Amino acid sequence: MYKTYYVTTPIYYVNDLPHIGTAYTTVVADVLARYHRLKGEKVFFLTGTDEHGQHVARAAERNGVSPQEWADRMVTHFTEVWERLNISNDFFIRTTSPRHAEVARRFIQKLYDKGDIYLDTYEGWYCVPDESFWLPSQLVDGKCPQCGREVEMVQEENYFFRLSAYSDRLLDHIEAHPGFVQPEMRRNEVVSFIKQGLTDQSISRKTITWGIPLPFDESQVMYVWFDALLNYISAIDYGIDDDRFAAIWPADVHLIGKEILRFHAIIWPAMLMAADLPLPRQVFAHGWLTVEGEKMSKSRGNVISPHELIDEYGVDAYRYYFLREFSFGYDGNFSRENMTGRYNADLANALGNMVSRVLAMVERYRGGMVPEASGENDDADSALREAAARVFVEVDAAMGALAFNEALQAIWNYLGSVNRYVDETAAWDLAKDPALEGRLDSVLYNQVEAVRLTALLVLPFMPWTGEGIWSRLGFSDSIYLHHLPAAGAWGLFPPGQTVRKGEPLFPRMERGR
Repeated sequence: MYKTYYVTTPIYYVNDLPHIGTAYTTVVADVLARYHRLKGEKVFFLTGTDEHGQHVARAAERNGVSPQEWADRMVTHFTEVWERLNISNDFFIRTTSPRHAEVARRFIQKLYDKGDIYLDTYEGWYCVPDESFWLPSQLVDGKCPQCGREVEMVQEENYFFRLSAYSDRLLDHIEAHPGFVQPEMRRNEVVSFIKQGLTDQSISRKTITWGIPLPFDESQVMYVWFDALLNYISAIDYGIDDDRFAAIWPADVHLIGKEILRFHAIIWPAMLMAADLPLPRQVFAHGWLTVEGEKMSKSRGNVISPHELIDEYGVDAYRYYFLREFSFGYDGNFSRENMTGRYNADLANALGNMVSRVLAMVERYRGGMVPEASGENDDADSALREAAARVFVEVDAAMGALAFNEALQAIWNYLGSVNRYVDETAAWDLAKDPALEGRLDSVLYNQVEAVRLTALLVLPFMPWTGEGIWSRLGFSDSIYLHHLPAAGAWGLFPPGQTVRKGEPLFPRMERGR
């Protein structure tokens, strides 16, 4: 059975509006999904929303609506911005869906029957906004170490998951699979945390009603993080459709922010071990984004909505900037000045101007019809073909390592080679001499072929741009019907096809705000 490439984002909490941080993870997942589709692979790309928990119930109460009504209202903010960002998810899961609840109840019953869940009394500090329990030693100035807000003392009889029983197996798995938790600094954090000693985790709440009831004790609901983690298997019909589940699971990569690393790299794998299920191939935790050097916060008033930047720069420029500017896995700083600089230098000049120059010359010297290469080749032609062959290898290696900025750097190095070829071959000079008609035909063909490959290279990162270039090249079929590596071979552009320059892909921005 052919394995589906399965990529996930975390499911986003409905009490927060989407911002550039949540959009960052989602755009990265979309690029991965699109790249693997470009390679002809079957892909399942999952995102969604986390809709249970005390924080949601309290917000609903403050707004005079039911928790379900509050979740329904908030979820549209996510679906709208994902649509604007051209996110190609295959499924959007909501933890309030009946299917998710059914899978979650089946899963927890399995662990209960196995003896990995037991009843005990819990007493500890609880952060409602983060839905997290903390030991007294973990508090910072008596407050939540993660968000800095007040915590509450909670004491009640709950069900616990025997996390401590899986310490050795977790360490063995991480040692045997070095790429399981990435980047390496996060892997080291996880190993250190496990070696300090894992404690069993409370996985139910008795005083909360907004959640999924336990099948073996209807008086309690699943703790929100336990319920939320199960979205990765409920979305692909665990326990409902065995064939579908087997064709998609395990996930190839869970993309997460570093603040939820402990849940995804320790608790979730232990839950899967307890259920005798394969572990995801990789958990990749990226850093946080700051804005003009400061942490995003409502109190500072510097939380940026993706809508704001899309309106200002456009969708593909938005996607390009966040993938190109930051090294995925590490913290990054957003700056409008940097974004405008990237837009003008990389998109308006290196990419947009190159495409316009090439197509304009075909229009000027051949009436828009791409000539057949005459077979006259020199060192410049060979260098261009070598650059084209090299870029696909470099991009594939970078994408395999989730090094998106390096993949884009490789593509822009290739664009530099194309621009040099345009300058060195000087079609405008060749056109002056009728004796050089054959050479001019070869140069124009090579330039157009380089643009065809450019459309394929940028497609996963900037879909509208890739499609737009494809259309200008005169193709009547969809670019999505062409797959790597075959489509990346040199010389596939059909001579005689008519191209058009069109409007600038990225009109230069005179100034950014």
